[in-house]
Amino acid sequence: MNRKFQRITLILLSLIFLAGCRNTDNIINDTLGQEETKSPASNFPELSGDETHSAETEPTDDTTAAVPSSEMFTDRDMDYWHDDEESVMVKLNGDSVSCDSKSVAINGTTVTIKDAGTYFLVGELYDGKVVVNADENDKVRLVLGAVTINCSTSAPIYVLRADKVFVTLDMHTVSTLSNGGEFVAIDENNINAVIYSKQDITFNGENARLVINSPAGHGIAGKDDVVFTSGQYEINSAGHGIDANDSVRVVNAGIKIDSGKDGIHVENSDDGTLGFVYIESGNLNITSAGDGISAGAYMDILGGTFNITAGGGYVNGEQKTSDMWGMGGFMGGGGRPGGPGGRGETPHGMQGNATETTEDSTSIKGIKSAGNLTISGGTFITDSADDAVHSNASITINGGTFDLQSGDDGIHADETLTVRSAAITIAESYEGFEALDIKIEGGAINLVASDDGLNAAGGTDSSGFGGNRGGDKFGGGFGGMGMGSSNGSIVISGGTLYIKASGDGIDANGTVEISGGYTVVCGPTAGDTATLDYDTTATINGGTFIGTGAYGMAQTFNDTKQGVIAVSVGNQQAGDEIVLKDKAGNVILTCTPELSYAVVILSSPEIISGETYTLNVGSLSGEIEAQ
Repeated sequence: MNRKFQRITLILLSLIFLAGCRNTDNIINDTLGQEETKSPASNFPELSGDETHSAETEPTDDTTAAVPSSEMFTDRDMDYWHDDEESVMVKLNGDSVSCDSKSVAINGTTVTIKDAGTYFLVGELYDGKVVVNADENDKVRLVLGAVTINCSTSAPIYVLRADKVFVTLDMHTVSTLSNGGEFVAIDENNINAVIYSKQDITFNGENARLVINSPAGHGIAGKDDVVFTSGQYEINSAGHGIDANDSVRVVNAGIKIDSGKDGIHVENSDDGTLGFVYIESGNLNITSAGDGISAGAYMDILGGTFNITAGGGYVNGEQKTSDMWGMGGFMGGGGRPGGPGGRGETPHGMQGNATETTEDSTSIKGIKSAGNLTISGGTFITDSADDAVHSNASITINGGTFDLQSGDDGIHADETLTVRSAAITIAESYEGFEALDIKIEGGAINLVASDDGLNAAGGTDSSGFGGNRGGDKFGGGFGGMGMGSSNGSIVISGGTLYIKASGDGIDANGTVEISGGYTVVCGPTAGDTATLDYDTTATINGGTFIGTGAYGMAQTFNDTKQGVIAVSVGNQQAGDEIVLKDKAGNVILTCTPELSYAVVILSSPEIISGETYTLNVGSLSGEIEAQ
């Protein structure tokens, strides 16, 4: 590559930019007196610190969950009222139990409830349990009135048979249930939790708290639905905090979990329509060694407050740096050096093959769904060693406020990631957004990535971080040996987006299309990186784009319906302001990049192809014609 850098005081640079629907090789030419060069992409974009844009936080029409709330919670689920005088009183007396109802059988410190009804438990049981073994059509309510039950070798509450069981916390009380550190089989069921239910179970209560301590297993295990409609719950467990087969459903409840596995884990291996999580409201505070919340089918979140730390947080994520990227720059996707599947995907493949996960690997994601994940509102503070928000299928975000830190991807979908309205901040990530197809239709997004900001290529990494990314279904070929795919897409039609990336700002194994919104990309000058990196086309026909970054592999838009200015500016330092003015001296665009940069790409509806503009970059100033 022949480069002649001449410093000319007033002439900044011109460029050969591919404008007006021409599909040819993308090049940015530094014509600051230098010969024409043809070099694929590198990093450019940066955000204007002077511009402020409000978040599009109003939900769109498409904000409803897959299943309406009325189908998730019954009136009885929501009803925690009980009549003490009509309840069966069960007195726990330390090492004995007393009750005068024929519906209750007592054998030492084992209480067996045999019929439908409401049972009021009070007192303390040093080593015993309450077993529900009623008719399969019976509904049973257990009212916990400041009880303390420890069972050294089993579950303090064991629901064996009933139609449905309600655990109601008596008002203004604190109850504690615990296991002694082991679970010894008492029947054919694998009892492995402090509360173990083979039937549907609902928890509710007003101004009351239940503490669960499970040093050898799960906190709550339900073989059907586990529902929370009110009350406060504190779960400390060696296994999953809450483990369910069919579903976990939450509204109006406060749940605090500290778990040795997943905080909430729902999975049904027999029925693909079950194994889901539905959260309408509430307060969830989860610290987990595994995933914070994991659904085997799908997950719908309508609202609530979430504070999740998974796997010790992003500081425990796999260490990856962009210094490795040059290794893949020989044969890239699309047949150009360093294309997707080459430079972009090589480190994924090599990292993945070096630390490929197995079935026994621990998944340590913040929020994870094996199926579709829909978030329509809520406040999320998530710090995870692996992806902060993850789906093995598609993610749709219709609203909410997100403060994410991730040791891998901030938000990852194997298929499509759609953001319609949200305020999303990703302070730490390897890649900010990753999916096969990324659609940004609204919202206010601010992300920092040590690799790509937006990556439409992704890896399935369905287990822990560092999964097999190379050779995945998105075409991230191992070592970049020409195995790239061109199926990925990034479409930006609205919202405000600021990307600060140490890798590519926007990287698509396929196409990029911008038709609206306000996008700023701030990339580095070091490494084999680019502001825009794509295989086939990059179209801009609306919205504002500001990009800064490296020169060596730089690409710009090759299909345009509005003016574009793409220039090489030598070596500019972080903080060197960029100002674009029209002939009348009006400021069209301005920004102050946080990182040093060598190229600038600008486009907006106010930039007219063929018109001449004055561009000031640091100490350089000159006139340039928009393409």
